[in-house]
Amino acid sequence: MDIELDRGSPVPLYFQVARQIEQAIERGELVPGSRLENEIELADRLGLSRPTMRRAIQELVSKGLLVRRRGIGTQVVHGQVKRRVELTSLHDDLTRGNQHPTTRVLEHEVLPASDDIAVHLGVPPGTPVVRLVRIRYAQDEPLAIMRNWLPASLASFSTAELGERGLYALLRSTGVHIRIASQRICARTASTEEAHQLGIKRGAAVLTMERTAYGESGSAVEFGAHIYRSDNYSFEITLVERS
Repeated sequence: MDIELDRGSPVPLYFQVARQIEQAIERGELVPGSRLENEIELADRLGLSRPTMRRAIQELVSKGLLVRRRGIGTQVVHGQVKRRVELTSLHDDLTRGNQHPTTRVLEHEVLPASDDIAVHLGVPPGTPVVRLVRIRYAQDEPLAIMRNWLPASLASFSTAELGERGLYALLRSTGVHIRIASQRICARTASTEEAHQLGIKRGAAVLTMERTAYGESGSAVEFGAHIYRSDNYSFEITLVERS
């Protein structure tokens, strides 16, 4: 791993090192389980003091990206998925971030729309809808539980296709293009079942996202209720001053 330092920059050297290691993890150059060079060797190679290098590594340990293990050294745990709040699918975002997404489909069924789902989709209660429950993995680690409901007329794809491609990509392949969506992001604690599915402790904090997406005609094409591990997933928002 190449690390370039700008010794004339006002940015502290430990932060420059930590940020470049973090970026290597995000790009997939350092995969989970990878071992870093010994701190002393890395400090000597970069011409840094040992306390500076130790602080850089501790910065990443505190973020949950690295872990120190006795007799093994410093290893990469996982790269936190940082997702901008935009009208994109999780599968597409993970693919662009070299996170190698995979999907396990738990449920794929047609059933009558309940009152609350009918409201989200703008259809009469009892209208046939497709309900999907999937677990999305990033680099073989469970990241999110995704529950989605769509009008049955739009969901012509198979369970196998759902396991291989993202929902929005499948919709686009059938001529359905999502143009706008309303979205709400919250936080709560995981239930026992959710914790088991995500590989976290019961009661651990999770992020939740509800989204209703609309197609070109203005009609709702899907409603999603997703749950994300908060230890390796975050939303990023760009704020602009209102004039």
